[in-house]
Amino acid sequence: MARMTKAQREWRPGQKRPRRSIRTTFASSVLVMEGFIAFFAALTVYGLLGRELSSGARTGVLVAGCALALVLLLAPALLRRPWGYAVGWGLQVVLLATGFVLPTMFVIGAMSLLAWWYAVRTGARLDRENAARDAAQARWEREHPAG
Repeated sequence: MARMTKAQREWRPGQKRPRRSIRTTFASSVLVMEGFIAFFAALTVYGLLGRELSSGARTGVLVAGCALALVLLLAPALLRRPWGYAVGWGLQVVLLATGFVLPTMFVIGAMSLLAWWYAVRTGARLDRENAARDAAQARWEREHPAG
C-alpha cells in the first residue's frame, strides 16, 4: 500500500481545498527570476573582469554570485513563514547592492525590486479579494441550503 500524505489522510468527503496564496505565488516567481539574473550577472562579471582580477578573485566573484543565485532559488520555500517576506526584502537589497560590482545591476536590481514590490502588494490585494469572495460564497450557501 502506498504511503499517504498528511493532507490525504485528513481529507473527508465534501471538504473544500484551500486556496493557494497569490501573493506567495507571485513572490516566488520573482525570486526565481532573480536567481537566474544573479547567476548570469556572476558569469558576466567573471567574463568582463577576468583579465583585471587575479584567479582567486575571479573564482570568488563567481562563487559569491552562484551562492546568491542559489539562495534566491531556495528562498520561495521560506515564504510560507511570516518572516519569509522580510528575507525576500533583504535579498532585494543584496541584489541591488551587486551594482557596486557590476554597475548595470543597479538598474536591473531596481527593476527587480519594483517587480518584488508589485508582486507582494498585488498578490496580497488579490488574496484579500479572494477571501472576501469565499466568505460571501459560504454565507450564501448557509442561507440557501441545497435541498
